[in-house]
Formats: sequence, structure tokens, C-alpha cells
Amino acid sequence: MSAPVRFAVVGTGWRTRFFLRLAAMAPDLLEPVAIVGRTPSRAHDALVEARRDAAPFTAHLSDHLPVAGLEQALALRPDFVIVAVPWEASPGVIRSVVEAGVPVLAETPPAPDLDGLRALWADVGSSGLVQVAEQYTRMPGHAARLEVIRRGAIGAPHTVELSSTHLYHAVSLIRTMLGSGSAVTGAGTRVTARTFTAPMVDPLTPAGWVGTPGTVPEPEPRTTTIATLDLGDGRLGLYDFVDNQWWNPYLHRRIVIRGSHGEIADDSVLRITPDGPIESRLEHRRTGVDLSLEGNALWHTSFEGSVVYRNAWHGSRMSEDDLAVAQILWDTGLWARGEAPEPYPLAEGLWDHALSLAILESARTGADVVVGDEPWG
Repeated sequence: MSAPVRFAVVGTGWRTRFFLRLAAMAPDLLEPVAIVGRTPSRAHDALVEARRDAAPFTAHLSDHLPVAGLEQALALRPDFVIVAVPWEASPGVIRSVVEAGVPVLAETPPAPDLDGLRALWADVGSSGLVQVAEQYTRMPGHAARLEVIRRGAIGAPHTVELSSTHLYHAVSLIRTMLGSGSAVTGAGTRVTARTFTAPMVDPLTPAGWVGTPGTVPEPEPRTTTIATLDLGDGRLGLYDFVDNQWWNPYLHRRIVIRGSHGEIADDSVLRITPDGPIESRLEHRRTGVDLSLEGNALWHTSFEGSVVYRNAWHGSRMSEDDLAVAQILWDTGLWARGEAPEPYPLAEGLWDHALSLAILESARTGADVVVGDEPWG
């Protein structure tokens, strides 16, 4: 096992608290070395809130984690720096860290608009020092599906239908699934998007449950965005997202990956074999169920008797989204040390946001948007 990966965080918002909470839950693997904020009080508040959110793991998150300026944080020699600031501020911070020669993990998206994406690439693209914290392909279910695709179970994938998460996260999943694990480019993609508004019950938000116990909230107008992404060569992405879908507990999360020889629908796999069509399932080994006393955790996911995903963090009690973020932190640290490949290069994050901007533009105007070639392509 390698030594813990060491990182500094620039920013004091909820994303910073997220990273610190994970470090508290896995101290043997993740080690924050400093928080960089515009004001020391906000950085201290972020640390206090992270300790509260990470209970009962707070003993592992130091009360003396330095609150520093960027220069002082870099002097502590972190393996990499996480840039977790608002979109409009992100490019400037990324440039400053790259100028110091230190690897960067930029939160999504790394710049707010197309001009910002292009300018950022012009300044730091050739450095090879910037990765993007796009975690969704590392979520256990998606990671298992990607491995099934890589093993050729459904042949060559050509269609992905996704109703789960929004914009750049969804685009990342679509492109990576269609590329059998290596994301396809976005150049030349034709995007057609429309929106539809209808009343829906939406009982849970980041602020908590809506209404009072024992009652059902009244339906409110909620918008569904449907988009097709024609990536060329017969490859199609279907994007379906409802306002607040991440939180709404009565909406399903769905994914279908269709290939030349079969189809994955959530955890079901249908495919053709010399003996005819067969159906298999992704099976998740979870402990802590019924009489299991091993603790509440996902251990692994298997497909036809072979493990296709193994949880390296099973002792931490992390949620599946936590697992994905922790994994990209670990992968980034190993890459920064020269021990592993790039986890999610800047160019991929730029394509994700460029295509998500095209979805928004097409939905706004009612016209198709064709994404052109870009300097990072």
C-alpha cells in the first residue's frame, strides 16, 4: 500500500467540506495538508463543519490543519492541489498552481463558458498538470458496467440512455460508455434539446425535507430536459434530466447501454451467445444485511461469477458517491507521483462542459447546436 496521498484544498465551500470529510473517513489513504481561503475564519468554519459531518471519524481530522495562503500551502509540498472555488474564479487559481509547477485537480467544470474553456486550455493545456474531478465513472455501479463493456459482453457500444445526473456529469458517462472506457471526442456532435414543464412532487432538497411529517407536499412546476447527442459513427447519447433529480427520492435513476451484441439496463445484461440470447445480472455483495455482522458496506460487484468492481474503501462506511470521489482523489495522488495514469485529463473535462453548454443552448433556442472542433481536441 502506498503512503497517503497529500493534498491542499483551495476554497471553503461545501465541496471543500466534502473532501475533508472523506479524508477523515480514510486517514490512512487521504491526508489534507492545508486549506486555502480568502479569509481564515471561513477556512476554519469549513474545517469545523467537515469534522461535524464526518462524525464519528472526527478524531482523524486534525484540529491543527493549517489555514494558509496558496504560497504557504505549496510550501508544504502536497502531491496535488484541489481547486474547489466558484466557476468564475477557478481558471485563475488553476493558472497560479500550474505556474508553481504543482499538479491540480480542478472541480467541475474548470471554467464557466466556452471562452473561459478555450482561454484556460491556451494557458495550461500543454502543461500536463491539470486533471478534473469528474467522479461519476468511478461510482461502483458505473465502474462495474464499464468493466462489463470492456470485456466485450455487449459488443461495440453505440447508444447510451441516461436519466440520473445533469449536464457535464451525464455527458462524461455517455462519452466514456460509448468509448468503452476511453471517452470519445465531442467534436462534430449535433445536440438537439427541448424542455418540458409539468407539476411534480419534490419532497427533498439539499436543505432537507419539504413540509411536515405525515403530509405530502403539493406538486410544483418542474422542468424535464431531453436531449439527443449525435456523436457520429452511429453513436447516440440520450440525456433525460428532471430538476432536482439527484435528491428527489421518488424518481428512478436509469441507464441503458446498447451495443452490437447486447444491452445493459441498470443491473441487467442481455446478450447473444452461440447458444442463443442469455440474461445475466450484476450482483452486488453487501454486508450488514440480515444476520451479517461484517458491517454495512459494499464489498464487490460480480458478473457471471467474476468480480468486475472491488471496493477498495469498504472499511470506511462511505456512500457510493463518496467512494467515487475518494477514488479520484487517490488516483490523482498516484498520478501526481508518477505511479499511475491520468485519472481524468483536462481535455476530457473541457469536452464535458462544452457539450453541456450545447445542451443548454439548444434547449433555450429550440435549434440544433453542432459542437465544433476545439483546441483541446
